[in-house]
Amino acid sequence: MPSSRVAVIGAGAAGLVAARELRREGHAPVVFELAAAVGGTWRYDDAASADPLGAGRVHGSLYASLRTNLPRECMGFLDFPFVAGEGAEGDPRRFTGHQEVLRYLEAFARRFDLHGLVRLETEVISVRRSGDASWSVSYCSRKLAAGTDSGGELRDEELFDAVVVCNGHFAEPRLAEIAGIDRWPGKQLHSHSYRVPNQFHAQVVVIIGYNPSGMDISRDIAGVAKEVHVAIRAAPAEMQSTTAHANLWLHPMIDRAEEDGSVVFQDGSRVKADAIMHCTRGAPLFEKKNHALHWVQVQLPRRRLCYHGGRQPRGPAIQARVPAAAGP
Repeated sequence: MPSSRVAVIGAGAAGLVAARELRREGHAPVVFELAAAVGGTWRYDDAASADPLGAGRVHGSLYASLRTNLPRECMGFLDFPFVAGEGAEGDPRRFTGHQEVLRYLEAFARRFDLHGLVRLETEVISVRRSGDASWSVSYCSRKLAAGTDSGGELRDEELFDAVVVCNGHFAEPRLAEIAGIDRWPGKQLHSHSYRVPNQFHAQVVVIIGYNPSGMDISRDIAGVAKEVHVAIRAAPAEMQSTTAHANLWLHPMIDRAEEDGSVVFQDGSRVKADAIMHCTRGAPLFEKKNHALHWVQVQLPRRRLCYHGGRQPRGPAIQARVPAAAGP
């Protein structure tokens, strides 16, 4: 198989293992990472975005209390088990804190000497077709611009034979649509900007969504808030607390918000709320920027590959999601 020069976007779990496997097969991966270190979404940043409803320049969505919702045995790569870290910083719990996951990914990058493949503080701006067999990747680098008069960022463009998109779907918040929200006087924020519950002390908070982040954050906030009301798509008939917190209730989805501060649910019940938290999923960055996507296949020998989450393909072909041609 001829060697290919491959751009890998993102140095989180998917990007790191993709780079390792590509190099093992004789290819030349170059990993572009926006942050100042590897780890992707598992790198905690306690400085939430200045815009409570937007990503801004803050990539991570972790909150301080976050723990994994899978046991560590299910999260590790097959040839690099996710065992408890040693020393005072190690977390022996099976459902471990986010710090332990980051330490594991950093250890994986050191063990397989991946840091030399990663260009840190480098943001991919666009990916476009260049001829029939190449991809043009435009990027800006804050790290390379240091010490130059480029205004803080150095822009450049390079050609690659293939592109692997590993930037996840947590960095661009997606908000629920609520009738009347423009006239509602309370505070809104997305879970992307949530870190600690202190700001909700003695408040009435409505949370939209009850996937893992919604479950975690509702219980986190219930420890300090006056009331927490969670809007979910399949609420029980009786609106009562379903956890150890007596101040946490489940509701159907929100019907509308009103000027007097009320939030009205689809069953007609209402509460006067101080804040609405959108615990809704993020949008993939390439879809957010209106890049079309298609699938390509990279043929590899029959070997058992390891994946950090997601489904492992059954055959020898790995499917990679890459941007399609955009523009002329």
